[in-house]
Amino acid sequence: MSSRIIPVQPFDYVVFGATGDLTKRKLVPALYHRFMDGQFDEKSRIIGASRSKLSEAEFQKLVRDALEQFVEAEYRDPATIDRFVGICTYVPVDASKPEESGDLGKALRDDPKVVRAFYLAVAPDLFEPIAEYLSKKKLYRRDARVVIEKPLGHDLASSQEINDGVAKIFKEDQVYRIDHYLGKETVQNLLALRFANTLFEPVWNSAHIDHVQLTVAESVGAGTRGYYDESGALRDMIQNHMLQLLCLVAMEPPASDDANALRDEKLKVLRALRPITNGDVSRMTVRGQYRGVKSETAAVASYQDELPEDKKGSRTETFVAMKAEIDNWRWAGVPFYLRTGKRMAERVSEICIQFKPIPHSIFDHAEGAPKPNKLIIRLQPDEGVKLMMMIKDPGPGGMRLREVPLNLSFAETFAERTPEAYERLLMDVIRGSQTLFMRRDELEAAWSWVDPIREAWDRASEPPQSYTAGTWGPSGAIALIERDGRTWYEGTNS
Repeated sequence: MSSRIIPVQPFDYVVFGATGDLTKRKLVPALYHRFMDGQFDEKSRIIGASRSKLSEAEFQKLVRDALEQFVEAEYRDPATIDRFVGICTYVPVDASKPEESGDLGKALRDDPKVVRAFYLAVAPDLFEPIAEYLSKKKLYRRDARVVIEKPLGHDLASSQEINDGVAKIFKEDQVYRIDHYLGKETVQNLLALRFANTLFEPVWNSAHIDHVQLTVAESVGAGTRGYYDESGALRDMIQNHMLQLLCLVAMEPPASDDANALRDEKLKVLRALRPITNGDVSRMTVRGQYRGVKSETAAVASYQDELPEDKKGSRTETFVAMKAEIDNWRWAGVPFYLRTGKRMAERVSEICIQFKPIPHSIFDHAEGAPKPNKLIIRLQPDEGVKLMMMIKDPGPGGMRLREVPLNLSFAETFAERTPEAYERLLMDVIRGSQTLFMRRDELEAAWSWVDPIREAWDRASEPPQSYTAGTWGPSGAIALIERDGRTWYEGTNS
């Protein structure tokens, strides 16, 4: 089965922070793959911009090196690479020193049929200066688009300040707040699964669903990333990625696939989340920090060992588990358990929809008790959808019940390469589709829910619970869910 490639309009894509890690690891490879698949051609341009005083040839070498390092060998076609590099140019730009910058205006075409997009792959404190620079240099157009990357603040107030700075120049319908999790094929398939099939939506409610689990686990550590210690798992994962996943699971059917119709429904979910404040925080949340482990064959450093000397003793959490509740008719009484962390047992992102047990079993004499159905949506790795069902084990000798999966594996069903999240999101910007991007009121509603949790943790005297690297987190996370008579889904315990 082959995917259908829909070409986009010609564009000028200006990437600020063009020499940074995000550009080399994600943006350049993503744009190359879309070029290779024919979604755009030489009518479009990619314009790198940063403070570095590079020549066009030096920037094009940087692009080639990024493709060599971050694109699989089977997709590196020399002729295609030459064509792609040929549409890449560079302009040195320092928004704080416009007089020392190159002429970005000369690299941009004044043609309304050419989409103008600015990707700000820079620190958030540069968003406002860059927006003002574009305005002063008369490079702003009402139909231009601007993409901004997280972290979009560390709390509600700082988020509002960042967004206010961008809003001085760009209108809300021009701003694309990117969350790469929403670009994953399986995340989008959650919408198709719910709203393109009659099978699930009638049972997608508290009458049939017992609880929902969302897990985003990473096997790697935080390393020496300064940003992570300032952020922690609550801000880095829960506030954006995981609350967005929760919204897609819990939202009401939108009236259409219009971006604002969908985002209106997500906003209703965020506003319906029951606040976790004061005394509820210790009962409804668990935070942890990984400790090292040594064996005869390997050694893994603790989070504290990875920190520089001036950060030792940090109480930043590398793990969070929490129980969230949604106060509306569809989900009243259905808990949502969220779990994310570094240095966990494996790298996996998945959603587990646990249905209620059957109301009455007729299999009193069967071998093996019926287990409740589970719908597992795996985002990474091995993307797919799996429905756990009970069947009779084949063969004579009486009724033996067995749980088996109905398994949709993306790799097996769709033989061709699955595009990475950034590929879709970058092209959605050019198409003018904001469906998979966060609106400002969504972002602020998420911060409003998360901030009281962070504030309660900051006031608490207890440090994060310790957990061994390579496990599923601290014991408190197990207690959190088992107090309710439930267990975490970890693939093998089904």
